[in-house]
Amino acid sequence: MMAGDGGSMLVDSHCHLDFPDFAAEREAVIGRARAAGVATMLTICTRLDQFDGVRAIAEANDGIWCSVGAHPHEAADHAALLGDQLLALTDHPKVVGIGETGLDFHYDLSPRDIQEHIFRVHIAASRASGLPLIIHAREADQEMARILEEERPPPGVMHCFSSGRGLAETAIALGFYVSISGIVTFRNAEELRGIVRDLPLDRLLVETDAPYLAPVPYRGKRNEPAFVAATAAAVAALKGVAPEQLAAATHDNFFRLFTKAAASGR
Repeated sequence: MMAGDGGSMLVDSHCHLDFPDFAAEREAVIGRARAAGVATMLTICTRLDQFDGVRAIAEANDGIWCSVGAHPHEAADHAALLGDQLLALTDHPKVVGIGETGLDFHYDLSPRDIQEHIFRVHIAASRASGLPLIIHAREADQEMARILEEERPPPGVMHCFSSGRGLAETAIALGFYVSISGIVTFRNAEELRGIVRDLPLDRLLVETDAPYLAPVPYRGKRNEPAFVAATAAAVAALKGVAPEQLAAATHDNFFRLFTKAAASGR
């Protein structure tokens, strides 16, 4: 692969290929991603009872990796989760991250104290395994910053970042990366665009969070990994760099963070 060939270097750092939205045409979705230059995808676990399906997709496809974890929405169903249970699942060669995990105080689908407890279990597993955390934070900026500063976990990624500048700065100071989704293209996301302009290029990732949050011009459609190109183009414009440069930087950032994926071959 030529270094200047940004079109074939895009990485979708966060998608949900196991979700029912894709079941009828998963291979076609993956094919469209590759045709759009998205050579690498990280498909994310949200419930441990669905992990086998997530892992199977990664096993079946070169360039697709997976994570293991429980989304904060699902924390109540994982209240007895132990770090050792997560650790046992990280041995698989395609498991490169822990999560998604974190805090979601917008929907409060699980009690906040249980969300925090399960988040700390994931942090312990990240520390023990050396695999990066994949963090979901929504309307919980102060609590997230407090826990991160208390725990000081190994560097991970703030996925689908839509929080305030303070949490971005806390994350960057702790060595974290910040992943930008299609939200950055939404009309009402001016604050996020301002934050992205100021974030260091060597700490940025791009993602779809597919099937959610399709970027402009696909707004309102089911999102899919191919559409990360539109988000990457928007981020490149905000950073004042060519799309190829943004693709190459986010590609390199992904493999610098997810070292297990890099070690296994890109």
